Amino acid sequence: MNACDWSGALEAGAPSLAPGSSASQGCGGVGGMSVGGETRGDAGGEGTAAAAPFSFSSEPTLEDIRRLHAEFAAERDWDQFHQPRNLLLALVGEVGELAELFQWKPDEEPGPQAWPPRERAALQEELSDVLIYLVALAARCRVDLPRAVLSKMDTNRRRYPVHLSRGSACKYTDLPHGATSENQAVGPADLACESTGQAST
Repeated sequence: MNACDWSGALEAGAPSLAPGSSASQGCGGVGGMSVGGETRGDAGGEGTAAAAPFSFSSEPTLEDIRRLHAEFAAERDWDQFHQPRNLLLALVGEVGELAELFQWKPDEEPGPQAWPPRERAALQEELSDVLIYLVALAARCRVDLPRAVLSKMDTNRRRYPVHLSRGSACKYTDLPHGATSENQAVGPADLACESTGQAST
């Protein structure tokens, strides 16, 4: 995909949302959101990043991202290629590209905050690609992602009571109370798909 396909959106203050693009090379952005030449949410460039808690920019919303990507795909007649299976496999591919950035890093490495600018730019692009395809997949499957996240976090709170899970990496089925609360049924899919430890996704 052309690295500059989304550069026009940046002029209007919108994020660069072309999956697989290389917006950092001559397009005025770095895969994610660029506002006035400054990459928002990039803790690596802030002097207080180590002390201050991180927070995302309030815009764009997930709905903004869904709409921008939908318009981008519609203009190119790409909807025909964006069935759930296609989007899922594209998402997996982007997660693989994201994983490659971490693959050979030493365990004692201080973390992405200390990566050189070129690697930070690649990290931002790959994370953006993952988010774009995730939002597109949710939209194609008619899943209201923000509400689904709130529902899932409520489920996680019931599965991981603070007094039982604090400081523990155990899966909820291995916590002392057995499995989950009376209000949450657990089926085979739950047992197979839940992540361990803190926030299950």
